[in-house]
Amino acid sequence: MLAGLDSPVFSSLFPVIVLVAVGFAAGRRGWLGAATAKELGNLVFLVLTPPLLFRTMSKVRPADLDYTPVAAYFIGVIVLFAATLLVCGFNRRAAVLALANTFSNTVMIGIPLVGLAYGEPGLVTLFTLYTVHTVLLLTSATVVLELAVAREAVADGSGPARSMLRTVLTAVRNAVLHPVPLPIIAGLLFAQTGLSLPPLLDKTFLLLGGAFGPMALLLVGVTLAHTPVAGHVRGALALAAVKNLLHPALVGAAGWWLGLRGTPLAVMVVTAALPIGANVFLFSQRYKVAEELVTAAVALSTLLALLSVSLVMGIVQRF
Repeated sequence: MLAGLDSPVFSSLFPVIVLVAVGFAAGRRGWLGAATAKELGNLVFLVLTPPLLFRTMSKVRPADLDYTPVAAYFIGVIVLFAATLLVCGFNRRAAVLALANTFSNTVMIGIPLVGLAYGEPGLVTLFTLYTVHTVLLLTSATVVLELAVAREAVADGSGPARSMLRTVLTAVRNAVLHPVPLPIIAGLLFAQTGLSLPPLLDKTFLLLGGAFGPMALLLVGVTLAHTPVAGHVRGALALAAVKNLLHPALVGAAGWWLGLRGTPLAVMVVTAALPIGANVFLFSQRYKVAEELVTAAVALSTLLALLSVSLVMGIVQRF
């Protein structure tokens, strides 16, 4: 029993589970409402996240980064994304579901979990992935969605055809000018100067970044407390199963094939096993498609991740 409590998997996940549970209890008791949680989410996303990302990446040189883990991750993403479009058709709903099957909650849950489990080397691997994860996935989803909207508009006569180039350029701009990729890119550029952050600024960024993990996990629990799941359980479970289990299995197979082992393989597989990211819900809202299904899927995926991520971490630590 004591050995089990001392295992890396348990010691990494236990604080995550407790903080999510505390947030859930606070939400259920009415201490934090859905509107307040959304405002605090903006605080975490816009104020606490950028200093953490910038400070970590400001010490990294691109020449020292290994992009093989990123390649392994995106092999799994491409297979799932394309398969979803193939099965569901080229439309707005299919694009949102494809994003749900492949877009992990790498910020709210991934950063604190990987930091606890694998330390700074794991975070560098995760942030290397994140330099392209959000940009490529959100850009791809935006392009597919915009093209699907344009196709539907032409089909029903409600609008003119849109320029493919303009759609792609707009999607790329919106994905890069984002509070997560931007500080990562800025941190990498700063690292190339050979300079170090002034001690006072470095300490400030350290304090802000240190507040990120606990706040993010508490807010996950609060959000779950205010998320209805009834009526879409079967569809949500299917999406959660694909995201939490099939996605990491594909990434793990791709990583093994590419020769990955140890921390890089573990971080990629665990990241793939993370629940569906909140950005998917934002996309479903923006394009007014599958909103209730995606909301339920995000909630169930997050709840099930308490078990599935533990299972995946237990398996991957053997390789």
